[in-house]
Amino acid sequence: MREFDASAYGRNIADVYDATVEDLPTGPAVERLYELAEGGAVLEFGIGTGRLALPLAARGLTVAGIDGSAEMVEVLRGKPGGDLIPVEVGDFTATRVEGEFALVVLAINTIFALPSQDAQVACFRNAAAHLRPGGRFVVEAWIPDLGAFRDRSSLRLLSLTEDVALAEAARLFPADQMMQTTKIRMTSGGVRLLPANHRYAWPGELDLMARLAGMEREHRWSDWSAAAFTDDSRAHVSVYRR
Repeated sequence: MREFDASAYGRNIADVYDATVEDLPTGPAVERLYELAEGGAVLEFGIGTGRLALPLAARGLTVAGIDGSAEMVEVLRGKPGGDLIPVEVGDFTATRVEGEFALVVLAINTIFALPSQDAQVACFRNAAAHLRPGGRFVVEAWIPDLGAFRDRSSLRLLSLTEDVALAEAARLFPADQMMQTTKIRMTSGGVRLLPANHRYAWPGELDLMARLAGMEREHRWSDWSAAAFTDDSRAHVSVYRR
């Protein structure tokens, strides 16, 4: 695997990122985060092109962000209201933003973009350092499904329309809890490869990281609608409180 570069993912995908997340439940996520913020300021780790930040700001919340990719932030800046959101370009395991926040958000598996358990622990600590007393850290992530791999490899279709087919090839390295992936985006204009690495972690491991950072789990749901988390859940939205 290549050495970790916090800017690499966004640099590779920024120009097509919005198209790859069109099917995500953005509306329910924004509604839930708005409720959890309770009117306070929000900081998003991995703010990207503003999928969550812009609608939260439009609802009157003060929003700031950290992102590893200047290219992703440039796309955000080009959207209405995007130039009004303060963003620090840097690694959200250590980069600090001025102010105290009611809510820190880390959505759509971005916690797994960090290359090691130590980096993920540092991320939780950085989130806690930004929170006011009683503030919340929200993490959205998938549940590792090692049974989906045959000979530690997999190829699956993620979405299919008349215009775009999106597939994902993945290779598993279970000794280090690492997954090397490349999304394959196929359109009439050609094929685009979107590589990314993941250091996956189970929900209980994330709970321990939160406790090490001085936070306790307040909620765990299967999705942004607050559906119950069960043995059959394939993803989770976990809320930790300082």
